[in-house]
Amino acid sequence: MSATMDLEAFLLHQLDDDLDIDETDSEQALIATAIASIALGAHEARRRRAERRKPSRLYLCRAQLLRNPRGTTPWQTLFRSGSDRAYITTMGFDVKTFHAIVSGGFGEAWNTLPIPREGVPTTTIPRPSTRSLDEYGALGLVLHYLNSTMREISLQQIFALIPSTVSRYLTFSLHILLEVLRRMPDAAIKWPKRHEDFEEYNDLILARHPRLMGAFGSIDGLNLACQTSDDEEMENATYNGWLCEHFVSSVLVFSPKADIRKAS
Repeated sequence: MSATMDLEAFLLHQLDDDLDIDETDSEQALIATAIASIALGAHEARRRRAERRKPSRLYLCRAQLLRNPRGTTPWQTLFRSGSDRAYITTMGFDVKTFHAIVSGGFGEAWNTLPIPREGVPTTTIPRPSTRSLDEYGALGLVLHYLNSTMREISLQQIFALIPSTVSRYLTFSLHILLEVLRRMPDAAIKWPKRHEDFEEYNDLILARHPRLMGAFGSIDGLNLACQTSDDEEMENATYNGWLCEHFVSSVLVFSPKADIRKAS
């Protein structure tokens, strides 16, 4: 605000001086006045843009969150309940599958790999005990994120994390979850390899849909919510105008036996 007042005072001073100067200096005075006007306009435009952005900068600080992310938070209550219904509703997996992912490599990766941070060497020895979440909380965070379209502010409340921690943990957890699922036999996705399998699948489909000759599976789409990219081309590629949000769209193929298939 003081900068704006200084510019305004300078502009008024220039205008006053214009009334008393001779013709030889009039051109320079007009140029100075024009420059001051441009500077004032640019400064005012930045101020108004910042004011418009303020309502959209919605996030919570540590003072508005529960003190200990490993204490009595909504996530910890859900985790300790051991309820299949609650796990499936919020994360898409039952309790057994959730723990299978942790023991299948996610927990080891979370506890042995350093979380990438700017200015921190990748050879840094991780200290998982100092992290806000343990391996179960980290998997819970990323599955909450993938299983719903909730905003990060909701994740902050559920897991008692500040925005920067939520963003950093999500990026790291998504990476190691992908690597773990690629190595888990139960998560493998393959086409049927035998001709007899295709015939069996078609028989199952014909029993329900007699006109679908030659079919062996079904296709469905899945939109995974993602963060808005700073890159304009990437932002445009992930924006879904119908849903008014950013997603990475995937296509999954299912067999009649509820297996997920893909080209091996």
